[in-house]
This record gives sequence, structure tokens and C-alpha cells, in this order.
Amino acid sequence: MDPSPCPPPLDAHLCYAIYSANIAINRAYRPALERLGLTYPQYLVMSVLWERDGQSIGDIAGRLALESSTITPLVKRLEGAGFVRRERNPEDERQVIVTLSPQGVALRQDAACVGETLLGRSDLSIAELMRLNDEIRRFRDVLIANTPDAE
Repeated sequence: MDPSPCPPPLDAHLCYAIYSANIAINRAYRPALERLGLTYPQYLVMSVLWERDGQSIGDIAGRLALESSTITPLVKRLEGAGFVRRERNPEDERQVIVTLSPQGVALRQDAACVGETLLGRSDLSIAELMRLNDEIRRFRDVLIANTPDAE
């Protein structure tokens, strides 16, 4: 008898279901995001700024669970497209504060089509999507709380 258990089939892995769902969501969003002139990671940065304008690179990175070094090039491209402005914090020159430009503020209205895309393609009701989102966020939060930082 082989002492090592066989891994379950791929479709039995929750991590794969979440990973492949993320890929499917990105594909569904792509046409709407292309019309807006955004990539999915740029859309996430804009979403953080639409929640609360005038955040540091570090705050944006923390909200998205990414490194500042990942956020900086995204913000630079958003600035080049005219959606945001970057300024050094006069109280702490090490900090870069990102604010929405008027064009970035206006983009929020146009970006409503992104969420509508998912609703239209999922065959789920708004209530079902909200329930699924709540369950996944709760699962994520428990994993974060129960996983020691890998530093």
C-alpha cells in the first residue's frame, strides 16, 4: 500500500475554483475595461481611490494586499493616462499621495458597466452575487487571521 495519499482531482481543489473564477471574471471584464482604458489591476487601484481619494501608495497597496512596488508602476500609468495625480506628502517626503484628477472622478460613472457585466454574464441574481461575495470575503478573512505572516 502506498503511504502517500493521492491529491484530489483539480476540480476538487477550492483554491483552483477561486483561481479559475478570477480568470473568468477578468475575461468577462476585459471588454468593458478596454473601453475605459484600464487594465484590471488599474481598475482595482481606481476603485480604492473612488472609495477614498487622496491615499498614499502604501495605503493603496495595503487595501489591495499588494506590495508598494507593485502599485507604483500602476499609478504611474494611471497618471500618464490622466486619471490620477501623484504628489509628495509635504509632511513626509517619503510618501507619495495619489489623488483623482477630474477625468478620474468622471471615470467612476462610466465604470458602473464593469459590475453590470458580471451580473449579466453570471446568471445569478444581485442577492446571490452579494451572498457569494460575503462568503468569499469571510473565508478570506478567516484565512488571513489564521495564517502567520510569511516574512
